[in-house]
Amino acid sequence: MRLRNKPGAKEKMKQYPHIIVSNPSEHKGKWNQVFNNDHPIHVEVGTGKGQFLMGMGMLHPEVNYIGIEKYDSVIITALERAIESEQPNVKFLNEDVTNILDYFDQGEVDRLFINFTDPWPKNKHEKRRLTYKGFLDLYKQILKPTGEIHFKTDNQGLFEYSLESLSGYGMSLHNVSLDLHKSDIEGNVMTEYEEKFSQKGMRIYRCEAKFR
Repeated sequence: MRLRNKPGAKEKMKQYPHIIVSNPSEHKGKWNQVFNNDHPIHVEVGTGKGQFLMGMGMLHPEVNYIGIEKYDSVIITALERAIESEQPNVKFLNEDVTNILDYFDQGEVDRLFINFTDPWPKNKHEKRRLTYKGFLDLYKQILKPTGEIHFKTDNQGLFEYSLESLSGYGMSLHNVSLDLHKSDIEGNVMTEYEEKFSQKGMRIYRCEAKFR
């Protein structure tokens, strides 16, 4: 999918360094200093337009949230939402998740969210899926031993692949739902895609995973 560039996006992001943090590698191992507290750190990879993270931040002021999104034309909407809400516990990185080890120290993150990521359905693109073992290698390093991965998607094929990938990596699976909105799982905050797909009657798949 080709995304349209938004004129002035880079310049606007530079005006709000307290929301979209530049040079995140400088804060590796010191994110609690950025937030000025010792709250748990939860990270969303591929945060999109920020609806999920802003919603989580509002519900859980006791948690620090960081969203990673590489596309300027997408993260600018997240910035606009953050400016309007003025939530001090939500920040964003305009970066690529493949470099996540540059931004977080070993065991610095308490929870990682993967929501409605590109399914990359062709076999030759398997390594691009955010639940591929290569990415799990990265997540394991930044997550605490008690850390969790929470995954949601509308794509059944990706969900089945991810369950196999996570369990095959030796992770334990919890709260697996084949139809999230008809389950008894509480506290769900919807992403933009989730709202769109659920309104069409599509199932939302969800699971939680922990490293053993």
